[in-house]
Amino acid sequence: MLNYRHLHYFWVVVKEGGFARAAERLDMAVQTISAQVRELEKSLGHQLLKPSGRRVTLTEAGQAAFARAEEIFQLGQMIPEEVREAANGQLVRLAIGFSDGISKLVAYTLLEPVLETPHLRLVCHEGEFEQLLSELALHHLDLVLAGQAVPRNPNLRLMSEHMADAPVEWYGPMSLVGNAERNRFPECLNDLPVLLPTGHSALRTTLERWFETHGLRPRIVGEFEDSALQAVFAARGLGVFPVSRLGADGIGMMRGLRLLGKSEGLKEEIHIILSRRSQHHPLVQTLMTAAAARSGA
Repeated sequence: MLNYRHLHYFWVVVKEGGFARAAERLDMAVQTISAQVRELEKSLGHQLLKPSGRRVTLTEAGQAAFARAEEIFQLGQMIPEEVREAANGQLVRLAIGFSDGISKLVAYTLLEPVLETPHLRLVCHEGEFEQLLSELALHHLDLVLAGQAVPRNPNLRLMSEHMADAPVEWYGPMSLVGNAERNRFPECLNDLPVLLPTGHSALRTTLERWFETHGLRPRIVGEFEDSALQAVFAARGLGVFPVSRLGADGIGMMRGLRLLGKSEGLKEEIHIILSRRSQHHPLVQTLMTAAAARSGA
């Protein structure tokens, strides 16, 4: 087992830039802290610190250890406040994982039904699909939003529901989106610079099939994992881009973007993935109810 006291001493030494300042902060002897850090290095099997003049610097192994220690102790500093709020019945925590292939502009629209919850603590993580599923299975997350359903895996014990099926629209800056272009959509995509989601996105595969069906060969000038970043570059004139209608409300925040056209038959799927425990979370149930109402509207 990792000795977290030793890890804390190491973390303070790095934050303070040396053993002497760490000893002053912790009100301990320098020799004691040095011995504890050596014990940490011994247990991990790698040197974490090396001398650099009167200070110390991190080895490559030390950089990896410090990055995790930073996460651990920053989270630790949040515990007293969260415990106090929870004990007073105030804190309502909802931890969500966003698959790196999902359109981030859709996120606000999908979560809007719970955003006015009093004392809400919303925690959002972004990552690769498989990693987020593991975090959900370990109950580190309450739900995952992704562009695909959960694969069958009895070891994970997860379930998914189809949350939204939104038509895809195309937007771009006024310098590229004129009346002539709008009148000959989608053929104009052959002549305009195009921004697309990366291959991580399930929408990318759907787009490529749609291009092929319509005989389109767009000139791709940029690929983005984050749809919000994609919209920023589009607003600056780099190209036109697709976004689901659910995310189009976020486009209103980007000055200068205009609707180019609507892709008939092209939709972005959004799935909500849950664990058996998280399906009973009251805010998760609210989101599910809102999704059902939206699909029935």
